[in-house]
Amino acid sequence: MGLRSFVALPVDKQGTVVRLSFDHAGKTKKDQLVISAAHGISARQTFLLGMPYRLSPGGNNRLGDASFLYRQIWLQQDHINGTDRFAVLGGMLLSTEDNRDPAVQIGVVSTHFRDRYELDFDVLYQAGIAHRPDAARYDLSWQYRLAPTEYPKWGIAKEWYGVLELNGRWREGSSITHQVTAGIQWVHPTWVLEGGVIKDINSEKEFRYLMSLRYHF
Repeated sequence: MGLRSFVALPVDKQGTVVRLSFDHAGKTKKDQLVISAAHGISARQTFLLGMPYRLSPGGNNRLGDASFLYRQIWLQQDHINGTDRFAVLGGMLLSTEDNRDPAVQIGVVSTHFRDRYELDFDVLYQAGIAHRPDAARYDLSWQYRLAPTEYPKWGIAKEWYGVLELNGRWREGSSITHQVTAGIQWVHPTWVLEGGVIKDINSEKEFRYLMSLRYHF
């Protein structure tokens, strides 16, 4: 999966993935921790949870809105050297600490995987309820296996992937912000260590830095 989006991650039936993601904004010194989890209800149905927490600066309302999503795979075609998947997303965005109104979430996600590369694309629209403004996001992620160039005949090898992404974030009342993300992933059979650098394309905001750890149960 990509660095900026959790919705494309495949999960086996009754399997669970937990991700701890740390986001640092260099200029504003804003640090955020996001706890994410995915649980496989069946081979085609997945429940996804996301919960952000602001580490700094201090103050009230550090706990952000909780994201609840259900993913249903509608199309999956497996090949000898890859797979193609298309899924729909639906759920809610709920406030945790104050009186912010909720939002309804709906979107789609697709994956194209062949040999040494993977392409993931997702779009998620958040329709605000009552006084909450609408919002939306997209993520286009390309991952390429740097090593090993060929898998060993026996056993499971540790892998290195380079990642390049185009991301977009929009909120009602403002223009869309396009971003580019570059990073690297170290893939172990049960866990993944990854990190990257994020830069806005159409604004002069600071660089942001992302590090995360995923564990697959």
